[in-house]
Amino acid sequence: MLLMKSLTLGEIDSLLRSLEPDYDVRVPIRLHDGTRALGGLDEGPLALAGGRIPQKITSVFFPQMETVLTMSGAAVEMQRPPARQLFVAGFTAQDADCLEFIDRFYGENFRDDPYFNKRRGAVIACVSGRCGPDGEFLKIAGKNCDIELICDGEKYLLAAYTANGRRLAQKAGGREAPGGLPAKLQTESDNLSTDDLELIRTASRLLLEQKVPDEFWQTISDRCIACTSCNLVCPTCTCFDVFDRKCGDAVRRWRVWDSCQLDGFMREASGHNPMGTESLRTRRRIHHKLAADVVRWGQLTCLLCGRCDEVCPTGIGIKAVCREMVAKYADAG
Repeated sequence: MLLMKSLTLGEIDSLLRSLEPDYDVRVPIRLHDGTRALGGLDEGPLALAGGRIPQKITSVFFPQMETVLTMSGAAVEMQRPPARQLFVAGFTAQDADCLEFIDRFYGENFRDDPYFNKRRGAVIACVSGRCGPDGEFLKIAGKNCDIELICDGEKYLLAAYTANGRRLAQKAGGREAPGGLPAKLQTESDNLSTDDLELIRTASRLLLEQKVPDEFWQTISDRCIACTSCNLVCPTCTCFDVFDRKCGDAVRRWRVWDSCQLDGFMREASGHNPMGTESLRTRRRIHHKLAADVVRWGQLTCLLCGRCDEVCPTGIGIKAVCREMVAKYADAG
């Protein structure tokens, strides 16, 4: 049975603080310049409203740089799990879908221990409802998270979906909402536009049917400045490089995010680079998420969080490129 409580912001803050002895609590906070980021409760005021966090929210489990092992003589020490499990609030419904995918990515075929050291036992809290930018309605997740904070415009309804979520919800103040989620809120969520989803599905079909010519990618890549912002914010980008660094008597092996937009991304030891041109790299960025992953994983791995379109300084985020692609080739014979 779904457990649901009605909470004020003050009651949510009290709940989050009560979790700190047992969890490393990360929440959306307001920074001094008015922007929002994930941080600790004492690093800034709680800022649940405002939509998606600008940064790559899955970085709490896959940080930009981390030590994966330390070698000292013949001894090798693997990365250890953190002292406290993570509690992360601020995921949107789209972010939770992204997390579900990278759980698959890091868990199938070869299990990535550094990722699951942090992911195992973590509690995910989505934020949805009437709390987006300027009151925009954020899609209700209803899955892929432990608890969800659904804003009705005045207060938040806490919905607990998992055993972990229900256990933590019991600690919350407020009052139980036995009627469950109001139908009006669910209807508002269900009626959100699906235009962007149809757009990338159409673009995916065009790519899979090989209807997008090379010259299209040249026109897009001519606008790319290789700033790599798209990769830095994308919750489903998983590429990394590995290097060893001597630290005193030990050697530490680090991994750090890599970007398919950089010239050296696929350069081989021989000097050959199968992605040696900007147009090939630009094509790969889009084709990977809309076509190659459809073949390999059975799903699109652009899940419409919108971050790349927001940060791209030259207007070639994935939705923008899809609009151009569909406009040019959707009606072609």
